Amino acid sequence: MLATAEAGGWEAPGVSDFWQPLIGDGAWAITRPMFVMAISVVVIGAVLLALTKKLSIVPANKKQFATEALYGVVRNGVARDIIGSREFLKFVPLLFTMFVLIVVNNLVGTLPPVMFPTMSRFAFPVALTLIVFVLYHALGVKRKGAVGYIKSMVPPGIPIALLPIVFLLELFTYFISRPLTLAVRLFANMFAGHMLILVVYLGGEYLILHGDGLLPVAGVVSFLGGVGFSFFELLIQVLQAYIFTLLTAVYIAGSLADEH
Repeated sequence: MLATAEAGGWEAPGVSDFWQPLIGDGAWAITRPMFVMAISVVVIGAVLLALTKKLSIVPANKKQFATEALYGVVRNGVARDIIGSREFLKFVPLLFTMFVLIVVNNLVGTLPPVMFPTMSRFAFPVALTLIVFVLYHALGVKRKGAVGYIKSMVPPGIPIALLPIVFLLELFTYFISRPLTLAVRLFANMFAGHMLILVVYLGGEYLILHGDGLLPVAGVVSFLGGVGFSFFELLIQVLQAYIFTLLTAVYIAGSLADEH
């Protein structure tokens, strides 16, 4: 994933740099992000099993304390506060798994040796969004029935003349806007952030190696700016994982709510 200097010029990184097949080619290729995702699942599972193997009521070490603190953020700060204390517990495993999976795959996009954000490949956010999409619609139909669920999408008190317009807008929101924005938000932030980091570092490298006059100095400044931006990107990556989890809880809560 390197931009190259050809004919004395600099070739900026592009979308093609995010396509990195390891085995095969085309639609059935096993790519680098697929490998990173698979490894992350194994590592997350192994680490969580190891950290929760011997638990005590009062955390006996920093590892248990940190694990419980992370779990508490999702359990109490997202699931219970958004879904409600009566039904939130059964959704905590899903929300916690999504948060940890996304945040780990986001963070390795900035940290060596991986330095490739899995969620910058659109298929991964789409796959997670499909799980959320099917879940909140299934919950709504189960709770209210198919007809009742469709009716619940329209707020009460809407004038009859506006009902068709509002109903179409709500259908668009529930079936297109929600899943589309949920997937695109995560993908776009990871893609754009990594692209900017590539431009800053590779541009700085080119200026240092090939620049004349004060351009190498500008290259050093670019590198230093890249380091600062990398730390900022770490914050964005955690925030995007939290937002995805939070919106998932919001959609679940909306499907379970008695009113629109």
